[in-house]
Amino acid sequence: MIKELQLRLLPEIAGQIEELKNHIAFSLKISNDDINHIEVTGRSIDARQRTIYINLKVNVFIKEEFTETSPTLPRYSNVKNAEEVIIIGAGPAGLFAALKLIEQGIKPILIERGKDVKERVSDLRGINVHHIVNEDSNYCFGEGGAGTYSDGKLYTRSKKRGNVREILELLVAFGANKDILVEAHPHIGTNKLPDIIKRIRENIIDQGGEVHFQKRVIDLVIENNQIHGVITKDGNHFKAKKVILATGHSARDIFELLYNKGIQIEMKPLAIGVRVEHKQSLIDSIQYSCEDRGPYLPPSPYNVVKQVDGRGVYSFCMCPGGVIAPCATKPGEIVTNGWSSSQRSRSTANSGIVVELKPEDFKPFAKYGPLAAMEFQKEIEKKAWVLGGEKQTVPAQRLLDFIEGKISDDLPKTSYPPGIVSTDLKEIFPNFIYKSLRKGFKEFDTSMRGYLTNDAVVHAPETRTSSPVQIPRDPVSLQHVQIKGLFPCGEGAGYAGGIISAAMDGFKCAEACSIPHSK
Repeated sequence: MIKELQLRLLPEIAGQIEELKNHIAFSLKISNDDINHIEVTGRSIDARQRTIYINLKVNVFIKEEFTETSPTLPRYSNVKNAEEVIIIGAGPAGLFAALKLIEQGIKPILIERGKDVKERVSDLRGINVHHIVNEDSNYCFGEGGAGTYSDGKLYTRSKKRGNVREILELLVAFGANKDILVEAHPHIGTNKLPDIIKRIRENIIDQGGEVHFQKRVIDLVIENNQIHGVITKDGNHFKAKKVILATGHSARDIFELLYNKGIQIEMKPLAIGVRVEHKQSLIDSIQYSCEDRGPYLPPSPYNVVKQVDGRGVYSFCMCPGGVIAPCATKPGEIVTNGWSSSQRSRSTANSGIVVELKPEDFKPFAKYGPLAAMEFQKEIEKKAWVLGGEKQTVPAQRLLDFIEGKISDDLPKTSYPPGIVSTDLKEIFPNFIYKSLRKGFKEFDTSMRGYLTNDAVVHAPETRTSSPVQIPRDPVSLQHVQIKGLFPCGEGAGYAGGIISAAMDGFKCAEACSIPHSK
């Protein structure tokens, strides 16, 4: 017999298999020996009260044999000689679009401006240690996109857009830990993602697809509003009548290309702010209401949303046990982001704290048309570059000093590799963002007592929260509203926000490519 149970347990019971078995046996009034296996199918943490509980969903195999199973890859057919579809960008949207195309018997031609995951490492070292930004290979560009070296969080609220489980099972089939199928907020980790990405690429090639690295697209070949291919910086002309545009939210040259060619794009408001770092032990003590979280609770995340003067101020991309990374995509700019390894074992926690922007905020940049929000981003990043000493050292203040408008006399060492510079962050932001952040931090402390401490350090800026544009597409065919055969896709096109939603949108666009549309 297999019995499904919903359990609410103390962490030390949920985290030890023998204790869990004892609890279940007692509850069911059966012998421990009758339980052949306990399969955990769901796990979440309830930290709303002083006593922390783990919610478990389990299948208990009572006098029943258990056979270990794991997700497997679909039966892909070789597509070497099949119809071809070009995919621009090898991030989550592009990679999963390629897998879905192969599943449908279509050959993907994947074109990536950056390097493969192994070769990207030297360029990340370049920005971390030598402050040198490679415009095509960095934390944002390269195989796997920004997600490869930016934490690997898999949580999404966009479940209506596609089959989340299908994406998670594919990731497990390519080597991710099966726990991602169980956890309420699954996470792979920056240290694990590169091998998974490599296996996906090898599978695409094994099935007859093509993957081309260090091929920056500089033009789209369009005749009579029908796409016919793309041209790369090295002069290669890739031909196809269907192109999935999955470049990510930082491909500013692509947005400029579309605009300059008269291809319709739209400005999209986003959120901008800072990235703050605390000691992980402090966040644990606040969230778990204890001095020591012990061995059975993971490093605690946090998620806070406040309304300040009619604007949302909220935490974004929170990284427990993580580090802050330099994510500029061009010399002369400062951009921060955060990541964690699979174990989230660092002593520091960081999160973006960002302010909701509205269309009227971009009026000073109206001359840039649909690129106004992008130019707004640029201006802040360039100011940070100057204030940071014209290298990748980031402008920073202690948290209480930031709120009080004081330049910090000294700064502790933080996890940000290139280093930090004491600066008045007021000089970086428009006043409405600066005021909203200061008020927002005060509001945060009403939900997380102890959050406001001068041991925490504010790094600026956090600007790449989402794409500054949306590339409009027909809601049925998913083709661009103007260009037949062009499928705007993923986060860069304004249709996703994170690994899972981008992967699901890649699936949708690939499926749309297999359907003939008269448009």
